[in-house]
Amino acid sequence: MRIKLFILLLIAIFIQGCSYSFTGASVPPHLKTIAILPFNDRSSSGEPNLQTDLMNELIQKFIDDNSLQLTDKKNADALLEGTIKSLRSSPIAVTAGESVNTVRVKIIVDVTYRDLVKKEKIFEKSFNNYGDYENSGDITTARSDAIVSAIDNITEDILLAVVANW
Repeated sequence: MRIKLFILLLIAIFIQGCSYSFTGASVPPHLKTIAILPFNDRSSSGEPNLQTDLMNELIQKFIDDNSLQLTDKKNADALLEGTIKSLRSSPIAVTAGESVNTVRVKIIVDVTYRDLVKKEKIFEKSFNNYGDYENSGDITTARSDAIVSAIDNITEDILLAVVANW
């Protein structure tokens, strides 16, 4: 009987631990709203929608997270701004015949997060993340999908840095 009770207790602790969330874990209590300014694209990548796609994904992540309400700069308690520094492709898997099998698309973004209430910088960080694609078949679509993956990864990193001090 004691063993069953012990097992049930362990299961309850495990289940409770799995549902833990970082949402709002380190957002200062006086910050309720945030403005996200359009990031400058200084990557020289030639990707026509890079800035727009990154901004749309970042905004959607903040909407879904709901720790800080989005607003304009004039009404914001906090401000997030940044610059897309680079988008580069490089081979990561090469066959014996020296042909590239897998390519990595890496994005680097510099971000500044400011507390407009206390008039101080919370952080200034460089984020980088990537997406990989196979160098075969429809390479244009595969590369585009890798860029989408890199954007998803890097915007998640930015969100976590803001709301969970990750």
